[in-house]
Amino acid sequence: MMKKLFLIFVVLLSVMPLFGQENVHSAKYTLLLTGASFASPENGWFELGCESLDAVPVNRAVGAEAIANTANKMEDGTLYSLEELDEVDAFIIMHVHDKDVFDEMQLKEKYTDYSTPFDRSNYAAAYDYVIKRYITDCYNQQFNEHSRYYGNKYGKPVNIIFCTHWHDARTVYNSSIRRLAAKWGFPLIEFDKYIGFSKNVLHPVTGSQFSLIYAQDTQETDGVTYGWHPQRGKEKFIQRKMAAIFADVMRNVLPVR
Repeated sequence: MMKKLFLIFVVLLSVMPLFGQENVHSAKYTLLLTGASFASPENGWFELGCESLDAVPVNRAVGAEAIANTANKMEDGTLYSLEELDEVDAFIIMHVHDKDVFDEMQLKEKYTDYSTPFDRSNYAAAYDYVIKRYITDCYNQQFNEHSRYYGNKYGKPVNIIFCTHWHDARTVYNSSIRRLAAKWGFPLIEFDKYIGFSKNVLHPVTGSQFSLIYAQDTQETDGVTYGWHPQRGKEKFIQRKMAAIFADVMRNVLPVR
């Protein structure tokens, strides 16, 4: 009897680690986000979306920054390391100041042709630097002996995704980011198209802009008051709606795994 109990105990000990290993979870993807106050971790849409995508969220968004800050961080090597770059499956950009990010008048052929650091005088140039620098960094991973993409003809695959503003009131930016996405063939997360309301129609009860009821503060543009920053926190409806829009696009552009 004692021998039987001992054998059962030994078998259980040998099986238990296997059950433990079944619960070890490794995420399918790693997503890198750069942006400002609409994308920073206090919001929640990016993190919620990553949860639904089984992805690790790497949120480098910082309030009050602009695309020039992202360019400068890439220049000094603080946005990501080459080791981190190797792990990133998609690079999402949500810098949405209401500026023209498409204007080609002062663009350079290579990112190395730009003078750094960037200021905020030319948003299109800063966007161009970020795009070309990221593509170059990815391509050059084929020459990095420590990279999983070492020896690959194309280096690391490029997956850049743009975002509109969270609603349609920033017409200069929203229209120009669409042109920029079309130019490069990059996916665009159209928050403004799928958010569920438009600046063109007032709320039938409040008589004001729809965006106001989902915002924590306001901003006046051309005499019209709009919602500025969406209410923050993963429990907020607007963050969960943005997460759904984000995740829906990403499911179509991330590689199957």
